[in-house]
Amino acid sequence: MAKFTVVIPYYQKQAGILSRALGSVFAQTYQDFDVIIVDDQSPFPIETDLETLNVEQQARIRVIKQANAGPGGARNTGLNNVTAETDFVAFLDSDDLWTPDHLQNAQQTMTRFGADCYWASITGGDAFYYHFDMAELEKTEKVTRLSEKPLVLEVPEFSQVMLRNWSFLHLSCMVIGRKLFEAVRFEAELRLAAEDVLFFCDCAIAADRIVLCNEPGAIRGEGVNIFHSIDSDSPQFLSQQFNTWVALDTLEGRFSRKPAEIASIHSYKHTARRQALWSQARLIKRRKMPQFNLLARWVWRDPKLLQSALQLAVGKLSR
Repeated sequence: MAKFTVVIPYYQKQAGILSRALGSVFAQTYQDFDVIIVDDQSPFPIETDLETLNVEQQARIRVIKQANAGPGGARNTGLNNVTAETDFVAFLDSDDLWTPDHLQNAQQTMTRFGADCYWASITGGDAFYYHFDMAELEKTEKVTRLSEKPLVLEVPEFSQVMLRNWSFLHLSCMVIGRKLFEAVRFEAELRLAAEDVLFFCDCAIAADRIVLCNEPGAIRGEGVNIFHSIDSDSPQFLSQQFNTWVALDTLEGRFSRKPAEIASIHSYKHTARRQALWSQARLIKRRKMPQFNLLARWVWRDPKLLQSALQLAVGKLSR
């Protein structure tokens, strides 16, 4: 059986996106892998893109169809179906592309340094401006160089660094070992935001060693991206911010004894509250009803939302 299993959640609305992603998988310089694609009740049928593959490539793919469970739920299905012989799981979003040496770099780096959690850098277009290469961490953080070619880094205080700014991490550049893929799962109910960050943190907590490779492992694609398709005027924006707050609240429990991590989490929670309240104020300004049901749920779990609302109101009145 294969050393790597590639897990791809599939939910797209047009042809060709998945076939491009799979083309980058089968173009890898390291070929000891099989593929699990989880069809999460995609609006566009998966069969059209699979028909572009040859017989040998199709034989290496297992398609699992399920009722829509969101990106986290789809990835969990993939993880639950990894074979006992697999050593590593590599994630790929169906609209992203891998660079040719991604699996080769991951296999060599993780094996050499005994790591069970790995990320490479990612590249993308102008809309992906906020992501940065692993080498950028050396400018602001304490890091250790493990290798020069490719540049491989280790970050001693990884959880602190990632919670200050997790923009150097992306799922399509992530590879995990057996200890993690047997035990760690995504929070499937977080359909609109932050399920990846929570997964990153849970893997970081459980991992024996984390390594970061500066070589780009993936190129961001242009397919359906649930997070980026929701802006502050979208009906789902409040749900997205609530998802973010729930994930952060969960993380607060994970890092309850680490003050630096808690400080970052509190800052992000405050931002989520303010963005949520501003979106509701914009509804009122446009003479639309706020989303009272979800606001009530949020206040029930987080009374500080009322305090944030009062602060915003006072600030607006003072201006």
